[in-house]
Amino acid sequence: MQVEIWSDYVCPFCYIGKRKFELALERFAHKEQIETVFRSFELDPGADPHSGKSTYSMLAAKYGMSIEKAKETTQNVAEQAAAVGLTFHFDKAVSTNTFDAHRVVHFAAEQGKEKEMSERLFKAHFTDGENVGDRGGLTALAVEVGLDAAAVTEMLASTQFSDAVRGQEEEGSALGIRGVPFYVVDRKYAVSGAQSPEVFLDTLNKAWNEKHPVFIQVNDGDTDVLCTDGYCAPDAPKS
Repeated sequence: MQVEIWSDYVCPFCYIGKRKFELALERFAHKEQIETVFRSFELDPGADPHSGKSTYSMLAAKYGMSIEKAKETTQNVAEQAAAVGLTFHFDKAVSTNTFDAHRVVHFAAEQGKEKEMSERLFKAHFTDGENVGDRGGLTALAVEVGLDAAAVTEMLASTQFSDAVRGQEEEGSALGIRGVPFYVVDRKYAVSGAQSPEVFLDTLNKAWNEKHPVFIQVNDGDTDVLCTDGYCAPDAPKS
């Protein structure tokens, strides 16, 4: 069963939601049969990767609030992150462009390192205060998860995976995704936002049970009865 996650690496609720989803997955009876795929979404495609702006300045400008109000708002988010074991340092986080970060994740996916790369990017931005829009920094992060530095540098200098990133963003738009995080389970169920682990677990169970209905063969005297979903029907009469 596949779970697609549209997210951005400078989105705090994407990191919080990711952790909550992982907590739910640990409790899911069939977790080994879940394929998690990260899809590309940019909150600000026009952002300058080297603006040098703090998160506080970016929020103040974007929402017309004071720096103090921005600090107050992010403190609340940091507390939500701490509740699921994450450490957010908004005082170190910098505003940046994430297009290349998404390209690196596509490259990592080809090497079987998609999950590790995604986690490292989130941590780099929210915990370590690193610029995940800087190509040199991205290369260093990729090396940390086991990717080849020269190969990553070459990829970033090209246009490789640009179409893949844009394609997933367009696909998300076609699905009606206007904000992230957004989770799509087997293209049948959707969860929007950093919901509780219980919501994720309930959705996973619903999707799984729909895909794998339980049939129980019950012997009732001389009649074989096939039961599923609370409904029983006898077999054809025996000859």
